[in-house]
Amino acid sequence: MLVTLGKPPSGPGWATEYKWDGFRSISRVTGSGVDVFTRNGAHASSTFPELAGLQDVLDGREAVLDGEIVALDRAGRPSFSRLQRRWPMRRRPATALLRDVPVRLFAFDLIGLDGRDLTGLPYARRRAALDEIGRAAEPGVLVVPPAWEDADSHDMLAAAREHAVEGIVCKRVDSLYVPGRSKAWIKCPVRQTVELVIVAWSPRRGPGAAEQIGTLLMAGRQADGELVIVGEVGTGFSAVERRRLFQLLSVIARRTPALAAEPGGSGWNWVETAYVGEIAYREYQTGRGLRHASWKGLRTREAGEVGMPEIVE
Repeated sequence: MLVTLGKPPSGPGWATEYKWDGFRSISRVTGSGVDVFTRNGAHASSTFPELAGLQDVLDGREAVLDGEIVALDRAGRPSFSRLQRRWPMRRRPATALLRDVPVRLFAFDLIGLDGRDLTGLPYARRRAALDEIGRAAEPGVLVVPPAWEDADSHDMLAAAREHAVEGIVCKRVDSLYVPGRSKAWIKCPVRQTVELVIVAWSPRRGPGAAEQIGTLLMAGRQADGELVIVGEVGTGFSAVERRRLFQLLSVIARRTPALAAEPGGSGWNWVETAYVGEIAYREYQTGRGLRHASWKGLRTREAGEVGMPEIVE
């Protein structure tokens, strides 16, 4: 069952959970072992061998758990960039990696228990059964974060923003577990924003894309004043914005990048550092760029005034 992106709902009949930044999975726990599957149904047990510990946690019971596989940072917050160190999939990680980047299952739904299919039960009943399992479990590989019925979702989203949590998910307490995307589950993500300098662009491709930008290459200014690549952004533009940016950037071309070090890759049209844009993003990591970046619009800040995205350790 998949969420629908939306605004925090109001009114009774909703339960709200924090959204944990991890890898969505279904874990099937039986007497013969634990099978971990990706959202697309691929087998991932070898990638996350520590989830075999779910068998001990359930102490002989069988269950099908839906949740996020999470790696925590030093502050105890889920970190997707740390979790990515466990890639590629279907490869058993080395002992050192298992020690350095352990994972846990943050379970948020129970869709099967002791051979019984629970998908036809309302969320409130499934959640109550999951909470019972969570209360009985010793701290370790299984985490059952709380859900709050009729909580103020706007307050919870504000708290998520304050504590650098990915966001919240609001679920109808009477919702059945139905495969596919559903408006009974609403995802409200928290996103950070940063103002960066446009240093290059590439054209949009395809029918009707003439004289439109496709992707922008964005840079930030380090504490020492050097301008360095932060990442690319190719979403969030309207067609009008794509055409306007094409017109603005086409007349300020330069032969070489206005950067401390020339980046790899080709196909960029380099420009003078005349324009600053605001970018929304989920996470930034040095060397990996912006995750889930989207364009918010041009801003009036000067290129010399921009900084760098915040890195959450």
